[in-house]
Amino acid sequence: MFANPNIDGILCARGGYGCTRIMHLIDFKIIKENPKVLLGFSDITALANGIYKETGLITFHGPVGSTLNDEYSIEQLKKILVNPQEKLLIENVLLSDTLAKDSEFERYTIHSGKATGKLVGGSLTLITAMMGTAYEIDFTDAIVFLEDVEEAPYRMDRMLTQLLEGSTFKNAAAVMFGVSKGCDKPSKPDNFTLKEVILDRLKPMNIPAAYGMSFGHVDQNFTIPIGITATFDADNMTLELLETAVQ
Repeated sequence: MFANPNIDGILCARGGYGCTRIMHLIDFKIIKENPKVLLGFSDITALANGIYKETGLITFHGPVGSTLNDEYSIEQLKKILVNPQEKLLIENVLLSDTLAKDSEFERYTIHSGKATGKLVGGSLTLITAMMGTAYEIDFTDAIVFLEDVEEAPYRMDRMLTQLLEGSTFKNAAAVMFGVSKGCDKPSKPDNFTLKEVILDRLKPMNIPAAYGMSFGHVDQNFTIPIGITATFDADNMTLELLETAVQ
């Protein structure tokens, strides 16, 4: 699809499983010589970050074909890909009363402050799966965005701990957590909650961090350009893109 001149952009139909199995088969030279939009999330995290790392091309974490049916998601996507602006402030969607009471949608600041850096990230599961491979993400001075779906708090703890024990995550500029739907279901009543895990793992980093941004395996999923410079405000929970992602 990258080599086909009749294709302007690639919108992944869905996520799922298997992207890490094909990374070594990809011809990154062809991709670099034929730059175009690649948009997706979840399992596409591997493709998006791998392509950015190997080619320097901006890729996009956002809705897939099977989820691109939400007004907020479409509006945010158009602001980045259809009518790009030199600077764009992304704000969270207004939650319904029902979602506002759901612990997985709770919005809270983990550590106050603002930070500026390159955007990298995606599914926590895929990010940790790439550690130790040629496509491991360099988090140094980056705004790291994370989310996941249907992972118990103890598994989230395990993956965040793996990141913290890695070589570059400790040098990140900020952490922006999206909604982790289905991840606040302890198997036993006395187990840690998702919020307790996230606060315990990320607060000691002493960098701007917040949870509950409007992206992830949820209906309202704003688009994040991987590789561009942005400023994250952990107190106001906003993300300002400081450059356009497409020409």
